[in-house]
Amino acid sequence: MTAQLAETAAAPGEAAPGALYRWRWCALAVILVAEVMDLLDTTIVNVAAPAIQRAFGGSESQIQWISAAYTLAFAVLLVTGARLGDLYGRKRLFVTGAAGFTAASLLCAAATGPGLLIGARTAQGVFAALLIPQGLGIIKAMFPPKEMGTAFGLFGPVMGLSSVFGPTLGGYLTSADWFGTGWRMVFLINLPLGIAAVLAGARFLPADADAGFGAKAGADANARTGARIEPVGVLLLSAAVLMLIYPLVQGRELGWPLWTYLSMAAALPLLWLFTRQQRRVLRRGGSPLVEPSLFTKRAFTSALTTGLGLFAAMSGLLLCLTLYFQLGLGWTPLHAGLTMIPLSLGLVVGAVLSGGVLAPKYGRRVLHAGMVIAGAGVLGIWASTAQWSAGVTSWQLAPAILVTGFGLGLIMAPFFDIALAGVDDHETGSASGVLNAAQQLGGSIGVAVLGTAFFGRATSDGFEHATGWTLGLTSAALAVAFLTAFLIPRQARPTEKS
Repeated sequence: MTAQLAETAAAPGEAAPGALYRWRWCALAVILVAEVMDLLDTTIVNVAAPAIQRAFGGSESQIQWISAAYTLAFAVLLVTGARLGDLYGRKRLFVTGAAGFTAASLLCAAATGPGLLIGARTAQGVFAALLIPQGLGIIKAMFPPKEMGTAFGLFGPVMGLSSVFGPTLGGYLTSADWFGTGWRMVFLINLPLGIAAVLAGARFLPADADAGFGAKAGADANARTGARIEPVGVLLLSAAVLMLIYPLVQGRELGWPLWTYLSMAAALPLLWLFTRQQRRVLRRGGSPLVEPSLFTKRAFTSALTTGLGLFAAMSGLLLCLTLYFQLGLGWTPLHAGLTMIPLSLGLVVGAVLSGGVLAPKYGRRVLHAGMVIAGAGVLGIWASTAQWSAGVTSWQLAPAILVTGFGLGLIMAPFFDIALAGVDDHETGSASGVLNAAQQLGGSIGVAVLGTAFFGRATSDGFEHATGWTLGLTSAALAVAFLTAFLIPRQARPTEKS
């Protein structure tokens, strides 16, 4: 009754300590809008790239960097952005990131040349790194255990729908040429979303001096004790991530020269130096960029490893199907996008069933079931393309695509919740940044490996064989994720400590 009264009395952005935050579902909607902006921006621009090249006449390398600049800036600064939220307030960083992302989107739309557009895309990635990592920490602070699964469960459909419809929306906006804007509309579409995120975030996100459910008073205990970002750690981690992600992003286009392998190899000693430096910071009583205690938690580290295989499989699958539909079958971007609608439907159904019913009861076994079902769906897509070859239709592919989406929905709904279930309040920011970074790394690995395999096979054997080969690799990535998921403690379930 006391919590009920406290919840009723709370104004937007405020909550009594220990009480349920009244506006938590509105705040969740704001966080999901930010996720949509990020996911659209990683997919929608690729479709508009040919129109941008025609408008600017830039080189192929410059056009590639319009996408790569965003991905690199985002990946390199994710962990730092998450830690800044711990120290200076997640709401403050969220609103700042949303405002900066919106302004950078306007700069992208107003660009007069490829250099300016690449610079604006880099700014988008920087502000996205401030914006996106705050969401998981805010959700964990706002929601009680009984609602956490439902809250995290909504991420699955949102991520799936945004990833699938991004290319379709990009193709439509570019060809529709609203108000004579052409390709610029793929960036202008962020303006209403970004303004809504800024205004609604300022109103509905819990205040930084307010804990919401189960957190300490104040933005963070570290902020009150004068903790700050340690620059050496930022430089070491940023350099390591850059040397790992950059060759993955650019290697396929450049034909994998020797320096790409040397760069990825050099990232490992940099990560080792970063780990040692963080331990020294902790021993001196400082505030590490990444909490070392995170990696003593089996549920988190196991979920992190599983996520690499999972996100590699998802990114590779979307790339493979998009390339096959458009290059192999000659379909338009709109036709290809509509063919992926069953994937989105399956994601929604699987996520709702998993997040609301199955995951709280069965824990990691839901992840295993989802991977098996998704793998069966991928094999079904391969069988359909093999049977009907170049004459395959969207309707013939729909059942297997639906099954694949359902399996992915079962996985995505509880994944982040299980990964964060055993994380303490002071570790949430670091955990969020590391999870998001793993998502980016896994996606980059999937695109690099499967993209290279697809084009290599397509050149020698044709698009049909290339598709079968890459769908087999997608199944292999899901199998790796299936095996590593056994490392997650058997008792691990959403909202439970492990």
